[in-house]
Amino acid sequence: MTLTAPRIVVTVTALPAAAASRVPPRHQPYLDAIQRHGGIPVAIHAGTPPEDVQAALETMDGLLLSGGVDIDPSRYGQANSGSREIQRDRDELENRAWAAAEARSLPVLGICRGLQAINVFSGGSLVQHVDGHESSGEPGSPEMHPIEVVGGTRLASLLVNGSDAEPLVVNAFHHQGVTESDLAPGLVASAWAESSAGPLVEGLEAPGARFVVGVQCHPERTASTPPAFERLFRAFVNAARPGG
Repeated sequence: MTLTAPRIVVTVTALPAAAASRVPPRHQPYLDAIQRHGGIPVAIHAGTPPEDVQAALETMDGLLLSGGVDIDPSRYGQANSGSREIQRDRDELENRAWAAAEARSLPVLGICRGLQAINVFSGGSLVQHVDGHESSGEPGSPEMHPIEVVGGTRLASLLVNGSDAEPLVVNAFHHQGVTESDLAPGLVASAWAESSAGPLVEGLEAPGARFVVGVQCHPERTASTPPAFERLFRAFVNAARPGG
């Protein structure tokens, strides 16, 4: 039986107008991960023509909210206290994409900023600055730290094999985060990491059958990611298949 390739909308950062038709090189690995597991990535950004955005959202089978700059803190009722490089047009685009996925109960995967976006769009908030978790966005040796995956969660079913599994050590490219008190109603923490701000949510998800998962690390950066995270991408793409 031939499986239908799902169309996965991937939100990315807009490039300058002269290069607006291209995907930023640092965002290409998101598209590659979707393709590796049989999906068709459809990249959109704040500069994408409105008719193309509309068509992408109407025909998508799943949504990947990618990494990037900080979300406007006014979206979670706070004044700016450490947020930087805010792109309100990207916030608006992703909020629209999230609402479209919600309306049709489509699967959503959030990565780094994407985890934070899921939390904010669901009614949660953020810690606007956390020391010690920010790496350069350039290739090299990122900050790394272990995470504790919560048993019984969807993320645990994908990443952890057996009770004696080695701790997962992941990369860190973020300076903001989600604590227990920031977590949105209706979401549960699926992974934790220690930080200067206290325990941070490194994974979150919506309980139930629908696939809504966020991870704070960058699993698309395979050189600094445990191989187990390929199962996360595979499960997401499979959930987006018609009838999946």
